[in-house]
Amino acid sequence: MRDELPEITPTILLQAYASGVFPMAESADAGELFWVDPAQRGVLPLDGLHVPRRLARSFLKDAFEIRIDGDFAGVVAACAAREETWINAEIERLYRELHRMGHAHSVEIWQEGALAGGLYGVALGAAFFGESMFSRRRDASKLALIALVARLRAGGFRLLDTQFVTPHLARLGAIEVSRATYRRALEAAVNRPADFLALRPDADRQLLLQLSTQTS
Repeated sequence: MRDELPEITPTILLQAYASGVFPMAESADAGELFWVDPAQRGVLPLDGLHVPRRLARSFLKDAFEIRIDGDFAGVVAACAAREETWINAEIERLYRELHRMGHAHSVEIWQEGALAGGLYGVALGAAFFGESMFSRRRDASKLALIALVARLRAGGFRLLDTQFVTPHLARLGAIEVSRATYRRALEAAVNRPADFLALRPDADRQLLLQLSTQTS
């Protein structure tokens, strides 16, 4: 379902998330945005992240650093740097503004002083809306997702929205739910308090891994 947007502000964007829709652009060069309201919505249950043993071992190594909001604009730009992308200049501007307002966050993986991968999204109440992720080195986006899920669980979040389910996300535990099911979960989540910054960025890796994979 798509409706072109004549104009959008950060406040309108937050209202849209709270009502279950999100914006996209047709391409990096597109001049307009449109609302998206999928009939089947992607979510990653916060007690359903699947971390293979090899990935868990990689996460526990000291070969990388996890940063939170260290280079938000850089993460968005890296997510947009693909041949096909739904992130245009207006999307980048809007999410940088949400970041300045404290609603948009990035989870970053740094190796040898360089941004190796990460993800960004929007926090609203106890819902986190994952927008995009990227990797410049093997598994970097997966490592960021482990750190994100641990952070959401520690902060009292109830919903991790992935928008769609890609094969990559499905292997990590993402599922599709109906629009009606999603809206019920969304309403319950956005009206609850949560704290994205409840964990220190340098929290113990073993604790993060335990938080991200434990079940309720």
